[in-house]
Amino acid sequence: MRDGHAYLNRNAQRLADAMIEDADRLGISHSRGSLGEHLIDAGAKARGGIEAGLRIVEICMGGLATVSASLDRSFGKWPYTVDVRSSQPVLACLASQYAGWNLSHEKYFAMGSGPVRALARVEPLFKDIPYREPEAQSSVVMLEAATPPPAEIVEKVAKATKLDPPQLTFIYAPTQSLTGSMQIVGRVLEVALHKAHDLNFPLDAIVDGAGRAPIPAPHPDFLKAMGRTNDAIIYGGIVQLYVRGSSQAARDLAEQLPSHRSRDHGRPFADIFKAFKGDFYAIDPHLFSPAEVIVTAIETGDTFRSGSRDDEMLEQSLG
Repeated sequence: MRDGHAYLNRNAQRLADAMIEDADRLGISHSRGSLGEHLIDAGAKARGGIEAGLRIVEICMGGLATVSASLDRSFGKWPYTVDVRSSQPVLACLASQYAGWNLSHEKYFAMGSGPVRALARVEPLFKDIPYREPEAQSSVVMLEAATPPPAEIVEKVAKATKLDPPQLTFIYAPTQSLTGSMQIVGRVLEVALHKAHDLNFPLDAIVDGAGRAPIPAPHPDFLKAMGRTNDAIIYGGIVQLYVRGSSQAARDLAEQLPSHRSRDHGRPFADIFKAFKGDFYAIDPHLFSPAEVIVTAIETGDTFRSGSRDDEMLEQSLG
């Protein structure tokens, strides 16, 4: 894995500044919090939209990915898709985009994603990611939330990153918003990387990757909105990874990576969530992966495919 000087936070700050500059066009708003932190409402009171979501995906990936939306007729009833590709997928997805930092306080609950995680390094995942961010002057945090973070969360992030609150930018949008749906489905490549890590596939052997998933319509009900964003990936996502190593290792990864390998596969995510009484961590973690996976062993030239899109499940969930 190339750790070098990727400057995740510097890249993300440049992109966040551009969002603020384009606030009117993106349908977002910018303000300052009580401690001087920057706040970007990308879909709570602000209307947000697909373009705002695309910008946020790029920010969450530390500027190390190309993100776009397109109309793909092969996706049938759900032709509007998000496309993500990165030549530094481990850094972009696992060191930055993964929503792995619990940023909760009392009744406020949110998982933090974005390059701020590479500065804080408070998650066990970073034991397997050697990347160290050069001294950063600022950082960006993405929160799936309908309200800005309370002062206690801002202070927590500032302490972990050794940055002052005015050096921090918090972007927030609820799952029920168009922006929120967009940025969550934009993790289609990230979930594949995360599952590969869970399967003990060596991260430094993953050298490139791309993913695509349908963009679901948002829903005002949180459970249904969350279900749709997860199902778009679980039953409609496709990912291709380029890896070093043997053909057998690539074949094994391709066979184990798709979501159909999970014991909980085969029902809409909202139904699964209700069946486990809202205990997210009781759900089989191997469910969180794309429907279809292609793995290419670049040193042997062999390509392996497994899984397929499930239109019946997409119909039940996305409508």
